[in-house]
Amino acid sequence: MTDYQVIRRPDDDRFALTQDGDDIGFVAYRQTGDVITLTHTEIDPDIQEHGLGSMLVRGTLDAIRDGSTDRVVAQCPFVAAWIEKHPDYAELLER
Repeated sequence: MTDYQVIRRPDDDRFALTQDGDDIGFVAYRQTGDVITLTHTEIDPDIQEHGLGSMLVRGTLDAIRDGSTDRVVAQCPFVAAWIEKHPDYAELLER
C-alpha cells in the first residue's frame, strides 16, 4: 500500500508530498509574519493526473489551518482554483 504524506519543510520554504518517504511534489511558500503566500505547486511530471496535486494542496491547507492562525495568500493559480472549488477552505484567505 502506498503511503502519502504532506510534510512541512521550513528550511526549504515548502510543503512536500511524499510517497513512501520520497518527495514527489511540493507547494512553495513565502512566510511574512502571520501571512503565508503559497507561490507555486509542482508534482513529479511522471505521475501527474492522479489527483496528487489536490492531495498536496489539501494537506498543505490542513496543516496551515490546524497548526497556525496564518492567513493564506493563494498566489499559485492551482491553489487559488482548488480553494475556489472547495469553499470550506476560503476562511484561510480571510484570517
